[in-house]
Amino acid sequence: MAPLSGGSVGRVLLIQLAGNGRVVAKLGPGLEPEGWMVRQLACRSRLPLPTIIHADDDLLLMEHVDGGDALTGAAQAHAAELLADLHGASWHSFGLERDTVIGGLPQVNTATHRWLDFFRDHRLLAMARHALDAGRLPAETMHRIEILAARLPSWIEEPAQPALLHGDCWTGNILVKGGRVAAFIDPAIYYGHPEIELAFGTMFGTFDESFFRRYGEIRPIAPGFWEERRDLYLLYPLLVHVRLFGGSYLDGVGRVLDRFLG
Repeated sequence: MAPLSGGSVGRVLLIQLAGNGRVVAKLGPGLEPEGWMVRQLACRSRLPLPTIIHADDDLLLMEHVDGGDALTGAAQAHAAELLADLHGASWHSFGLERDTVIGGLPQVNTATHRWLDFFRDHRLLAMARHALDAGRLPAETMHRIEILAARLPSWIEEPAQPALLHGDCWTGNILVKGGRVAAFIDPAIYYGHPEIELAFGTMFGTFDESFFRRYGEIRPIAPGFWEERRDLYLLYPLLVHVRLFGGSYLDGVGRVLDRFLG
């Protein structure tokens, strides 16, 4: 056994088996939802994923996928094709049939008819309250988020239909080999608006022009995303990181609020 990086929720180990097989083990608690989400993505999409061998609350065993290459332009274009295809899968509501997690934090997925209501109540306000209760978000900032949430109809429109999302799409969750995406890992799935996935992909510079050019050829990105909606959707992953880590992520939340509220 050898430790692997990336265990923000628990320990991650690479296990060498007799006969040269290798598996990845995550040690919990709270791992069952991750195994369930990977299996659901495998059933509902054509996304490349590691095979789940075992999943319970304390132990997740999955196929080891050979990755580690850089997310080059060719890999970016491949990722765009895969995510555009994923976003073609739909459901009757925004949300999911069960609650899940993101970064070990609870992610409520109550089925909701309107995207704006789902994003406001089960993403933006819900995560802000988690951060407030944990002492990571000042009450004044929470108040400003509530004001922004009430004004969301000024900027956000309803998509044509709910789209299946990976939900936590950044560089560390995309395994690349030979200029192709070998697997997506650590999902936080639900049915939502594809634009929140695209926004998340810009948070740490994961996706660049190569990705967005190819994605836009398959699924055109509506006007106003880069000018306004990207920053609004970034509030959710920013609040996730405020709840987990605090620090400079709170400054990012403040900058978005200053932009839209003055």
